[in-house]
Amino acid sequence: MSDALPLLRRIGGRSRPAEPRGRVGHGRTDGSDAARGRTPAHQKATALNRDRHQADYGILVIVVALTAVGILMVYSSSAMKAYIATDDTLSIVGPQIGWAALGMVAMAAMMRVDYRYLRFISVPAYIFGAVLLVLVFVPGLNVVIGGSARWLKLGPLPALHPAEIAKLALIIYLAHWFAKRGTRVKGFWSGTIPFLVILAPIVALVFKEPDLGTTIVIALTGLTMFFVAGGSLLQLAAIGFAAFVALVAVGLRAYQLTRIRTWLDPWSDPLGTGFHTIQGLLALGLGGLLGAGLGESRLAGGLFLPNASNDYIFAIIGEEFGLIGAGIVILLFVGLAYSGIRVSLTAPDTFGALLAAGITAWLCIQAFINIGVVVALIPVTGITLPFISAGGSSLTISLAAVGILLSISRETVERGAWNNAAADRRGRDGRAHLPGSRRGALAPRSAERT
Repeated sequence: MSDALPLLRRIGGRSRPAEPRGRVGHGRTDGSDAARGRTPAHQKATALNRDRHQADYGILVIVVALTAVGILMVYSSSAMKAYIATDDTLSIVGPQIGWAALGMVAMAAMMRVDYRYLRFISVPAYIFGAVLLVLVFVPGLNVVIGGSARWLKLGPLPALHPAEIAKLALIIYLAHWFAKRGTRVKGFWSGTIPFLVILAPIVALVFKEPDLGTTIVIALTGLTMFFVAGGSLLQLAAIGFAAFVALVAVGLRAYQLTRIRTWLDPWSDPLGTGFHTIQGLLALGLGGLLGAGLGESRLAGGLFLPNASNDYIFAIIGEEFGLIGAGIVILLFVGLAYSGIRVSLTAPDTFGALLAAGITAWLCIQAFINIGVVVALIPVTGITLPFISAGGSSLTISLAAVGILLSISRETVERGAWNNAAADRRGRDGRAHLPGSRRGALAPRSAERT
């Protein structure tokens, strides 16, 4: 028999040789290893350090570009309106620049933090988001705009949109819960019902505000994560059908039904309910292929196009930069979706994969709905275009979410197939653990036999 080669073990990122093992023969140790509590040389060692590399700078470039375009377009679409209202052309874009700076700091900070620590705050974050949504209905704390209580004003703090915080909190908690639940998510009682218990309160509170657009974004994001986590397609279809039935049973508000009818025929009331849709299409049409140029919008500053700096900002992009400019913005979101999916597929653990999938789904679904409203693909609903529309809460929380996505991208692992992301579930109970990178022994087993 020959001595086994020394096994190099990595502890805390430092490599050092292990003490000599006992003699190995026929796959057994001589007993001294067991007595000393050591791992035999032929067994696989578990590495305790995690390999980190550079973040996905493709995501970073895309998000910074979208944010820059947003600041530019908020100024272009609001300068005239702000000057008329406050005699200051920067009164709307100024705060947006401040929120963008805060969001960039949050993104940089979250990018450097190990995303796994979010598992420890997932439950408190979910509860905190739900509490903020409840406070929206408290008179004196809420800000009612257009008959909808979507904003919360707490003391000297600026008004915030609790639904934006609730989105991210829900995604973090669902990623943690799905990773911990493991393969039991496929079961009806062990997966589907608990999932609905988690999702329903957030969806119901946002719908009650009312905010149908954000409700749809949250619901679709949750269902996407349920599918990615391994939920049954049959149960997923059943949830969608039940949600539709519930929506019909509870009943849409009168203005929501009017928006659906207007979407089918906006020219039936061109100066009333169809005004938003028609003006948005007119702006896109006036842009042509190359656009009228920055600041040359014929619907200057939103004087004729309501909500030009937030909900309908894509129409101003199309008018001033034409089909090419609008197409570039769409391609940037497509690039974000592709990069986010790639991060999810190469994430080092299940929690990271689900977290990346949820953040990507949220941002891209919201972008699709906003653009779909402007081009009359779906009925009008008030929802911002991520990174571009005016709105401090949306911009800051979205940038912080991208920071989490970049944190996951720092530890992605190249894999041989498109769908074999490593799970962090070990053992028969499917319980989740905070995972580390796993490697085999650095020294091969002795090929010699006795």
